[in-house]
Amino acid sequence: MQDFAQEFTTAMTLILTGDSELWAIVLLSLQVSVMAVLIAAVIGMPLGAALAVARFPARRLVIVLLNALMGLPPVVVGLLVYLVLSRSGPLGVLQLLYTPTAMIVAQVVLVMPIIAALTRQTVETLDAEYAEQLRSLGVSRLASVPTLLWDGRIALATALLAGFGRAIAEVGAVIIVGGNINHVTRVMTTTIALETSKGNLALALALGVILIGMAISVTGLVSLLSLRQEGEAMRHA
Repeated sequence: MQDFAQEFTTAMTLILTGDSELWAIVLLSLQVSVMAVLIAAVIGMPLGAALAVARFPARRLVIVLLNALMGLPPVVVGLLVYLVLSRSGPLGVLQLLYTPTAMIVAQVVLVMPIIAALTRQTVETLDAEYAEQLRSLGVSRLASVPTLLWDGRIALATALLAGFGRAIAEVGAVIIVGGNINHVTRVMTTTIALETSKGNLALALALGVILIGMAISVTGLVSLLSLRQEGEAMRHA
């Protein structure tokens, strides 16, 4: 118990004194995850919105497939991205393996289905509510997508936060495609795994505290946005 208290004290000291190695790892983690979420949003939001308003024979099948992709095993995603980016893979010529870019690609694959699926649910609900009004104004289903996305911006912000939570906590895929190289691709989750195995609990604990703080912050923001959305819904009722 005394050893744990000492390690925890050292961990808090690393955080409070602004240890350069610690915060470099945190900064890289944020850069990779934020970029991955932004790219996933650019792809996933229009895709989810279009799927919500479009009508075609295989629509239900596509929705089921999209929902299934939300549960993709991270290590499988990491393996697939590794095969694509490896020297013998179709994109091997780009030499992206074991770089932050490869980690971003893996996180985009993991996060995009989550954002797309949540966007579809939000836009489909709004489309059911405003469909008659929009059609009466001569707005087609696809043309109504920007309006519906804007109206559902609070719920969509929640989807982005959910995607960020998935990305920042990811370890399996990023360690496969990033290689956990010091000062290059070492992020919070991979560092925690490595330093724990080495017995360097202080650094692992410090990163764990920061990661938990981020998780709590994201959860808090999601709750606040949900309350705000409920408040706006009550005012419009």
